[in-house]
Amino acid sequence: MDTLDPALLLSAYAQGLFPMADGADDPSVHWVEPRLRAILPLDGFRLSRSLKRAIVGERFRVTTDTEFSRMVTLCAEPAPDRPTTWINPLIEASYERLFRIGHAHSVECWQGDELVGGLYGVTLGRAFFGESMVSRARDASKVALAHLVARLRAGGWRLLDCQFITPHLASLGAIEITQDDYLARLYSALSEGTGAALGAGGGAAGVVPSPPFSAGDWGALDALGASGADLVAGRATGSPPGYVIAQLLTKTS
Repeated sequence: MDTLDPALLLSAYAQGLFPMADGADDPSVHWVEPRLRAILPLDGFRLSRSLKRAIVGERFRVTTDTEFSRMVTLCAEPAPDRPTTWINPLIEASYERLFRIGHAHSVECWQGDELVGGLYGVTLGRAFFGESMVSRARDASKVALAHLVARLRAGGWRLLDCQFITPHLASLGAIEITQDDYLARLYSALSEGTGAALGAGGGAAGVVPSPPFSAGDWGALDALGASGADLVAGRATGSPPGYVIAQLLTKTS
């Protein structure tokens, strides 16, 4: 098997599952359904003064979807604090397929021409499933996550799944909930905008919602940083200035 079938992957995410490998050299994957799940409430991102300075000061050039494959590869590379990862060649190839059909995205942080951090994940309906993030320069992954949260807020997303809680994620506002609570929030995010009646479990009649799902707008944020001429010419290709990101993150619903 060269890749996991995209329909199988998306069906798994819709049911609260995701694949992992035991190591980068493991040729297979297994499906994971954590008992406790980490999410980052989109109105609860913690923007510290130092992170705000990094964002507003444009410490990094931030792009999206320009180097998806390189981002996954960077996340898979060993580092002093992480000698191995769960990202194997099967996962890399499978998420590249999802990217090509519009169900995976990346946020990249650059210093000059060097890719120094960022993240990637899967999108389905109005839920975004964060897969991995990486820093090769101080605060790069934090800046990428801040840009992601701003993008999701601007585009109408309702859920940001972080899989497992870590001190790093908790410092940025992530919380840990039960899998049952997670599924209720997931089903609600998938059902929103479809006209489906929500049952006690969060989905239609309390079961997994069925596609098609009403998707968030990944490109909504780009328009905030583009000039009128850029929009007319269809050239809105990057994240807006850092002060716009900071404003979105401090604006309450």
